[in-house]
Amino acid sequence: MTSQDQPAVSPPADTSLVNRYGGQKRPLSRKAKRGIAVALLAAGVGFMAWVSTSSASGVTFKDIGFSTPDATQAEVDFQVTREPGTAVKCAVKALDSKFAVVGWKVVDIPPGQADKTADGGRTVAQRVAVRTESASVSGVVDNCWIPGDGK
Repeated sequence: MTSQDQPAVSPPADTSLVNRYGGQKRPLSRKAKRGIAVALLAAGVGFMAWVSTSSASGVTFKDIGFSTPDATQAEVDFQVTREPGTAVKCAVKALDSKFAVVGWKVVDIPPGQADKTADGGRTVAQRVAVRTESASVSGVVDNCWIPGDGK
């Protein structure tokens, strides 16, 4: 008599979450937490130093108005604030309806004198005429800087 072969029964798979995904993760050590905190603090201090020195030139500008006397010219009104006695250059641009630059001009603003104005001669108003290659619908100051400031 021969015995019949019984099919092999495989043991049931362990479906526990620990087996599937692993055990609990160990929390960060105190030393690792301190290292992360020091790194974040150093990055924050570095960022603040960069922000404070990136605007150290002391030149700010503000767009005031814009007009188009004709299709070949635009007039841009703006204010520049800088230290009295400091010459400044500003790039002014005229834009069309698709925001394409249709006129560009770099303007020299001479050093101002500390006169009896409310802010000591720091702010000066400018009106600049910019020649355009087609009709413009906007005019803005792109940037202002101190000449010879490495920009």
